[in-house]
Amino acid sequence: MPNVRLVELSAQSLGVIETANIEFSGGFSVLTGETGAGKTLLLGALELCLGEDGAQSRHAVNPETKASVVFSRGDDEIVLAREASASGRLRAILNGLASNAESLRNAAGPLIVIHGQHDSLALKSRTEILRLIDEYSGIDSSEYESLSKEISSLIKWRRESGGDEAGRQRELEFLQFQFDEIKSAKIAGPEELNLALSQLQSMSEIQEGQAAVSGLIEALDGSDNSILDQFASTISKLPPSDIFENIRSSLQGSLVSARESIRELVALSDPEAFDMGLMAELESRVGILQNLTRKYGPDLSAVINKGAALEMAISLHEESLLRLANADLELAELEGKLDQESERLLNLRTRSAGELTVAISRQLERVALPHASIRFSVKGSAGTEVELMFTPNPGQAEGPLQSLASGGELSRVLLAISLETSQDDQVAVFDEVDAGVGGQVAQQIGDCLREVGERQQVLAITHLASVAAKANQHFVVEKSVSNGKTLTTVREVRGDDRIKEIARMLAGEVNDASLGLASHLLQGA
Repeated sequence: MPNVRLVELSAQSLGVIETANIEFSGGFSVLTGETGAGKTLLLGALELCLGEDGAQSRHAVNPETKASVVFSRGDDEIVLAREASASGRLRAILNGLASNAESLRNAAGPLIVIHGQHDSLALKSRTEILRLIDEYSGIDSSEYESLSKEISSLIKWRRESGGDEAGRQRELEFLQFQFDEIKSAKIAGPEELNLALSQLQSMSEIQEGQAAVSGLIEALDGSDNSILDQFASTISKLPPSDIFENIRSSLQGSLVSARESIRELVALSDPEAFDMGLMAELESRVGILQNLTRKYGPDLSAVINKGAALEMAISLHEESLLRLANADLELAELEGKLDQESERLLNLRTRSAGELTVAISRQLERVALPHASIRFSVKGSAGTEVELMFTPNPGQAEGPLQSLASGGELSRVLLAISLETSQDDQVAVFDEVDAGVGGQVAQQIGDCLREVGERQQVLAITHLASVAAKANQHFVVEKSVSNGKTLTTVREVRGDDRIKEIARMLAGEVNDASLGLASHLLQGA
């Protein structure tokens, strides 16, 4: 059984279709009905659900329109739906959640392909034609794709790296200069500048106060009539009585303390005792640190962080320079491998295209194209420039299939391709593939559709009894008028009902003769 199946198609309020619900069983199914009954509307409903604009049913959309399809893939179900709003705009729904048409197209693309009389998205895409060629011979192009991505990534990296190698080297040298400037300062910590400034301020204050201190020492204790001498003399005038002993002792203590302070002042006022070298070192250090903060940050903490950032940047630049230096060699090596892989794929795809051309050509007579010819054209890098060429009759010029084939011819070529390349993971829909044929040829096309249906699910819209009789499942689209209103219904026909529908298709009416022919045709199927 095919891995992917179309399980159900539903449409509501779409033109003359009030309500239609079709449940498919798999294999080869057909939709039949008189011209104008609504088969095209059902196909349009399907296209709407697949995210297309529904060209075949756009005119039939109204505010009540709803359409949905259900696919099964293995154990999973995928539900695609479109619903019209009051304004007429179609809303997209994917697995019950609001979505958009693009998401529906992406979800439906791998599940189903519709081969219409005048168009085929499958053959518009070079990717799809290339897929047919590769799958037919089991060609693996993953190495080519991997090399292409690697080359693109390397070229993009070089472009984003900016500048040439010389420019990158100059940038590295500047970063190194900045880093060396910060590193050579050997910053002790974030507070070193503040501490040095505080120490320098103290020393500057001492230096500036030395002259004033000398005068103070002279006044306090620098002569026979100094303040401390006068103070000592005054103390000695206290009466010798024990009553004043404590006061005398306290005053003398003050005198001793004052003279000790004078000795400290003397030490500070000694020019030889002041370390001018230390002060010069502090001034130099403060200058260095302040210069760094002006260049790299408001404080030493920012300067330290800048140094760490520069070290990391240097490391990255060195790595980039090393890779940049080797990039041309690496790129040349990758491109050499890509050229080899491209040549290998071109040869494989050319051979596969030839074999597929022969295989499909053998099917052309079966699909009523006995005088036509097709050819898979492969050229370009890795054989990616592919095209399906077609000649409808001998002696006519060859050209692209989409340009030269009529609607019926296009559908039948697609059927011939399906006979050789059918897949169990994709549903195939054929819209009037039997247009313009009849008799024995129609039976052949029915046989072909049934054969494809053994490997993948096939749905065909047909007017020919010979084709419909070959189907595993048969639906009839019928139009009726009730109370002045035209309505379309869809029903599955089996047994006698199916015989009657085949009889109608054969003779345009149901009678003993057409019923007999229909029974014979179904028995032969």
